[in-house]
Amino acid sequence: MQNALELYWTLRMEKCRTALVKNNFEAFVAADTGAAQEIILREILPRLEVRTVSWGDSLSMRATGILEVMENRQDIDLIKTFEQGVDREVIIERRRQALLVDLFFTGTNALTECGKLVNLDMVGNRVAALTFGPRHVVVVVGRNKIVRDLDEAMHRIKTYAAPVNAIRHPGLKTPCVKTASCTDCNSPDRICNTWTITEKSFPKDRVKVILVNQDVGL
Repeated sequence: MQNALELYWTLRMEKCRTALVKNNFEAFVAADTGAAQEIILREILPRLEVRTVSWGDSLSMRATGILEVMENRQDIDLIKTFEQGVDREVIIERRRQALLVDLFFTGTNALTECGKLVNLDMVGNRVAALTFGPRHVVVVVGRNKIVRDLDEAMHRIKTYAAPVNAIRHPGLKTPCVKTASCTDCNSPDRICNTWTITEKSFPKDRVKVILVNQDVGL
């Protein structure tokens, strides 16, 4: 049974990788989050001129440990867009600055089998950077984010990813925090504000997707 599952995921991940490449993304498959970090450090970074780095909130990306590596690099300026004890106004300004970095790390809410990234954002800094601004973007995607099509992607986000993300942020007062279900609310804390569907990378290979053959992130 284990061999059958391994083959299943190997085939499915390769199918997604092929679809992403067809859509002008640069795509990789990593066995786990550690291997994903190695791909970033050994295959991606050496080919780029990177002096500034930032990120959009992503548990998948954080699981690779790449932010800790970047923070310890003396040759790289890491713009911290999430930091406890820092005024909200300062954080927002840092997120604006992050749109001009050389390399931006993030995740995605869903990935269709035909190679489209689907996201729903609160502030918009994550999807803004994915769309335009940073010279290069690395997206870390756990296999649990793979869905058949756009309808399934949106269903996954509204019924699972968005409510869980709201729940994991203390202090948010949205209906889904109590019900675990989206009600298309009007709460001031609503995190579902901006949809993006990234069908292709432009320019070619600007967005680099690392598929992780593990369940990672939400």
